[in-house]
Amino acid sequence: MRRLGPAAAAAAITALLLAGCSAGSDESSEPAVDAPAAPVAPEPGKVDSQTAEDAAGGAVEAQPADRSVITTGWVSITVDDPIASAEEAADLAEQAGGRVDSRTESPGTDAQPPSASLTLRIPSDELDAFVDELRELGAVNSVSMNASDVTQQRQDLDGRIDALTASVDRLQQLLSEATTIADLIAIESELTTRQAELDSLTQQRDWLVDQVDFSTITVDLVTEDVAPDPQPDDFWSGLVSGWNALVAFASWLGVAVGVLLPWLLVGLVTTAVIVAIVLLATRRRRRGPTPSAPVPPEPAPAEPAGATTATGAPHDPHDGRPRA
Repeated sequence: MRRLGPAAAAAAITALLLAGCSAGSDESSEPAVDAPAAPVAPEPGKVDSQTAEDAAGGAVEAQPADRSVITTGWVSITVDDPIASAEEAADLAEQAGGRVDSRTESPGTDAQPPSASLTLRIPSDELDAFVDELRELGAVNSVSMNASDVTQQRQDLDGRIDALTASVDRLQQLLSEATTIADLIAIESELTTRQAELDSLTQQRDWLVDQVDFSTITVDLVTEDVAPDPQPDDFWSGLVSGWNALVAFASWLGVAVGVLLPWLLVGLVTTAVIVAIVLLATRRRRRGPTPSAPVPPEPAPAEPAGATTATGAPHDPHDGRPRA
């Protein structure tokens, strides 16, 4: 064993040398290839233009996809003629590429001033310009905008629709390759279920896309009579506002009393009649029934002469006692 150890070590060294020589001959036989140069770090305070462009491109790629946002708003405007202004607002919506979903107009009467209300669908990228054009119709009372991010919901619907579409395609392929009636029935049943689910998800996605692409704006057109009053900002304006509120409440209270007074009178009369009926019935029950006069007894029938009593003795008609 001691003699075999040095011999094995010498053999291993000889094999390593031969392998190194063969590798060197192979590398010398192949054409030389230039190794890529190591990137040179830019000097402090300086950035290479190509490096900046690569970094910018990487940042753009790292940004998320376009966000899906549903925008809804409400605008109140004071105008001279709400009906005519409603027509102008509808024209502005059509010019912006939108549409009118609903429109309500109330002509003026003696008790109610005219007003109009519209629900408009405006392309999202034209919303700001459309609101600026609305401001030109009259005095803007208030503007309210609300944005809701539905990006995650839309991505989820897109993913589920893609998966169901691929599943439906596979089922249709299996249906064309089915050879037995049992397979046909099973595949058709599953295909119908998945197709119905796919149609439902597609409708939801289409509605969501429509809400994202077209913002919903409600426009209320009123006159100065119903326009909101400015809020008081000092003592005197607060005092005047409180007095006006008190007068309005007193006026409303008078109207309410006038409306309720006939009903109160009818209720009082009805209550009095019912109470009187109950009292009369109670008194009759306390008195009880009226006693009737005594009925005189009927006279006893006359007995014939010579009749005998129960004891067998003859009876004297002139004497109430029987004769012995």
